[in-house]
Amino acid sequence: MKRLIFTILLLLGLGVALYKLTVIVSLSLLERPVVLSQSLPLDDKGRLLWSIERGSTLSGVNKKLHQLNIIPHPRLLTLWAMGFDKQSIQAGEYWIEPEDTALSLLRKFNLGQIVVYKITFPEGWNFNQWLHYLAEIPQFSQVASMGHKALLKALNIDIEHPEGWFFPDTYSYSKNNTVFDILNQAHRRMLVELDDAWQSRASDLPYKTPYEALIMASIIEKETGLASERSAIAGVFVRRLLKGMRLQTDPTVIYGMGDRYQGNLRHRDLQQKSAYNTYRIDGLPPTPIAMPGAASIRAALHPAQGSSLYFVARGDGSHHFSDTMSEHNQAVQHYQIEQRAQQYQSAPNNQ
Repeated sequence: MKRLIFTILLLLGLGVALYKLTVIVSLSLLERPVVLSQSLPLDDKGRLLWSIERGSTLSGVNKKLHQLNIIPHPRLLTLWAMGFDKQSIQAGEYWIEPEDTALSLLRKFNLGQIVVYKITFPEGWNFNQWLHYLAEIPQFSQVASMGHKALLKALNIDIEHPEGWFFPDTYSYSKNNTVFDILNQAHRRMLVELDDAWQSRASDLPYKTPYEALIMASIIEKETGLASERSAIAGVFVRRLLKGMRLQTDPTVIYGMGDRYQGNLRHRDLQQKSAYNTYRIDGLPPTPIAMPGAASIRAALHPAQGSSLYFVARGDGSHHFSDTMSEHNQAVQHYQIEQRAQQYQSAPNNQ
């Protein structure tokens, strides 16, 4: 009996030792650095961009890696993953780096440490500029052939006109994302930003709806790039609306001209009838003219107090503000006629 017990214990010991040896050997094999030969399409850091398609299995991925001589023991890696319940992998693009091992790749695939790209939409761009920018990225190129109505339908966004409804910011995406993912994210962000600003708006504003505030914010965005001036320009426009004066702002005219605008706004352009010609219409144009950022939205809903009703560009990116028409005319004479710094006069310029 004692001999039997001794034999069993000896066998168990040998089994444990064999198991430990197997683990050690397996680890030594799986922790060897991957092989990235110069025949592979490596980037300037010596990395390989590896793509895992939806529906791929770990064994299939390991086989492909082995076929390219990147890892030496694909079945061993698969068995290791099975033993530790690590077979689940996520689709996407991954960087395979020179210091990676079979096990570090397995961890990346398990955790979904995919390559993430970023795209930035500047404040003040219009919707067509967004679409042209997106279409330059191969995975989003289909947007170039879609009209606005078809795009809004695909996005399942219940709005008549897309302008202004997408928040300018930097957004992240991966190979698995679509153009609709990015646009929906930007739209939801704009809804939140606009609602938050609307809820804390100042009193006695000439807007009936948040959308009217969005229209005003887009005009402010196009009128100045100086953060310090946004609320002052908002104050001018708000006071003009409250007094029944026309906005008379060039960016709305330019937007209404579309492709007809070639960089030079002429006097006859200001005389043309258009829903966006704020020299000829009362109140706000029918839609925003660009994608305003948070600062312009806040300015539209918190305009600066004051008495100025006019402003003119100084030529250095800032504006001169005036209370009266006579003062404004003097400023125009000084900054735009004498200095010739600006190609066209920033509105409002008369009334």
